[in-house]
Amino acid sequence: MSKPYLSLSLDMDNQWSYMKIHGEKGWEEYPSYLDIFVPHVLKVLDELDLKITFFIVGQDAAFEKNHKYLKQIADAGHDIGNHSFKHETWLHLYTKEEMKTEIDTAHDIITEVTGKAPNGFRGPGFSWSNTLLEVLAEKGYAYDASTLPTVIGPLARLYYFSTSNLSKEEKEDRKEIFGKFSDGFRKLKPYYWNLKKGRKLLELPVTTMPVFRIPFHLSYLLYISNISIHLMMLYLNIAIFLCKMTKTEPSFLLHPLDLIGGDQITSLAFFPGMNISSDRKVFIFNKVMKKLAKHFTLVPMDEHVNAIQKIHKLTLIKT
Repeated sequence: MSKPYLSLSLDMDNQWSYMKIHGEKGWEEYPSYLDIFVPHVLKVLDELDLKITFFIVGQDAAFEKNHKYLKQIADAGHDIGNHSFKHETWLHLYTKEEMKTEIDTAHDIITEVTGKAPNGFRGPGFSWSNTLLEVLAEKGYAYDASTLPTVIGPLARLYYFSTSNLSKEEKEDRKEIFGKFSDGFRKLKPYYWNLKKGRKLLELPVTTMPVFRIPFHLSYLLYISNISIHLMMLYLNIAIFLCKMTKTEPSFLLHPLDLIGGDQITSLAFFPGMNISSDRKVFIFNKVMKKLAKHFTLVPMDEHVNAIQKIHKLTLIKT
């Protein structure tokens, strides 16, 4: 019997976008670590024979210095997604015209640089809105992957604000980052948004632990591993058991700083979790991937979405 799917994706947040989110000075100069991170992550993935989806920020694709590295991702056979152009976590506040410009500009430059046209989108900071969904559907995107059904969104936001240098006004713009408590009760399994003019759009939520609705993507597992590897594996095993019990095919999320430490990205050594070495992070990643592969077939988002569209009858959710 074939194993259920688990899709792997990485939000390609660059150094400047981390600095921008946290209110650090100098982000406007768009410092980048793609020259370090991309060869590193491609080697790690190749050693595990994994293909994943990279959600790329359009602004990074607009700089010629990054073209070589973004093209390497596509050339290595990985799937490409759209992660917005300006990487603003208040994307949900955009008007329809602003949203169209944001999506179109990112789509066009990412396609030009990588040679692959994105077919899916994830909002920065899990930001989404009905306007976003309508724009994606009108553009013919197959799916959105912006929702994070967790009850701890407000706690994550509180921690984020406490570790940032954001002004009062910037915090106001970001007041819905990581979602509201009520978002924790959104559907965990894939479903279709029922949109205007009979359009529909597949939603593939970032999977949180069924029943408890707490995250188990790699950032959280790394944090727990700092306490105890055995505790981390127990946490992951519970998540796997609950996914299988509820027949939930996970969408598992990665971030660049999950796979590389302050020993290689020295300019971000002060960020949470960057005190963990790159070797340690890769060790944890390999351990987690091998565990997940025992229970699921690990695929990029596009392959998971294609399978869902073919064999699943999904719920329609009105916006």
